[in-house]
Amino acid sequence: MRTKAVRLHAAMDLRLDEFELPPIKDDEMLVKVVSDSICMSTYKMATLGVDHKRVPADVAEHPVICGHEFAGDIVEVGAKYADLYRPGQKFTIQPAINYKGSMASPGYSYEFCGGDSTYCILPQEIFATDSFLVFEGEAYYQASLAEPLSCSIGALNAAYHTKMGVYTHEMGIRAGGNLAIMAGAGPMGLGALTYALHRDRRPGLITVTDINQERLDRAASLFPPEKVKDETGIDLHFVNTGTMDDPVAYLRSLTGGAGYDDVLCYAPVAAVIEQSSDVLGRDGCLNFFAGPTDTAFKAPINFYDIHYNSTHVMGTTGGNTADMIESLELTAAGRIDPAVMVTHIGGLDAAAEATCNLPKIPGGKKLIYTHIELPLIALDELRDHAAEDVRFAELADIIDGSNGLWSPAAERYLLEHWARS
Repeated sequence: MRTKAVRLHAAMDLRLDEFELPPIKDDEMLVKVVSDSICMSTYKMATLGVDHKRVPADVAEHPVICGHEFAGDIVEVGAKYADLYRPGQKFTIQPAINYKGSMASPGYSYEFCGGDSTYCILPQEIFATDSFLVFEGEAYYQASLAEPLSCSIGALNAAYHTKMGVYTHEMGIRAGGNLAIMAGAGPMGLGALTYALHRDRRPGLITVTDINQERLDRAASLFPPEKVKDETGIDLHFVNTGTMDDPVAYLRSLTGGAGYDDVLCYAPVAAVIEQSSDVLGRDGCLNFFAGPTDTAFKAPINFYDIHYNSTHVMGTTGGNTADMIESLELTAAGRIDPAVMVTHIGGLDAAAEATCNLPKIPGGKKLIYTHIELPLIALDELRDHAAEDVRFAELADIIDGSNGLWSPAAERYLLEHWARS
């Protein structure tokens, strides 16, 4: 089977290669990849090359396929799994497989497995760790985005709280409490927001901060605070901390001075971390979610509060399979919409450049459809290309009909009118 794939050859050396896949083994699976969403973690991998913990030392001789947030169709099933799966089923995977303690992961470590490909081979490690998931939902992008959504699900599930003199932790965010999502108007923050609003255990107050007013305005248009209050009873605030002399005082005032029970920090920026520490209430849990590339990165936090007010700091990266299953189930039930994360689409030919320049490209998630050729394009700029190609106007009409969001109907149109074999 011939495949095309974006592969890492060295640091910042990503190439769109065409090559032959080997025949699958009895404990492997050949799949057709349809969609892959680009993750900042892939940019970090591209930046670091062999210095990344998941990238093998011989990547120059055996380049690895990039991309780990992918979904598609089963093409051929190895004999070991022939009774469990069948060609044609939709699938996605949990890439954090942690096989026998190894850091190896699809999209970082495998020569023949990754999401930025037309076809790839799923190795036995995915099945041995129960990381293969059949997807019964409507659209491929929903399954691709289940992985980044599962990271935010994991972050909220991993939060914990304590009681004085009791040495057991109460897991999860505080029910009816105050939640702050700092630097949270980007794709991952919006994923956390949609989950926090619609999960069973909910806060009573959510404050989303950012310093980019355009991102905040988009977030507010997707989650109008008055509508959120009417539907969920949750008080929702969007705050531009970049325009304030004393953002901490204002953020704490929204809680009546009590501070926040749970804080998710989505930027590896010292000032944001310091703000996150300073807005914590008693027994507040700060999850530093944003992984830095600087191994010596440090930021000030309030150790007085850690000692006397039981505040605590933790970090999560990725979610587990249970988090991903929850993401898929909530999406299939229509309770959450991962499309709030997506601002751009493109074909496989756009993936390498988009990955290497990801921090410079504004907006949220960049969604790659691997069987089409299409430059990376923002959803709100599709209509600008209508004069050169009427398909863009029709696609823009579909998106306008879904409040500016990517949708199953938009995906169907794209695949019907652009996709190749």
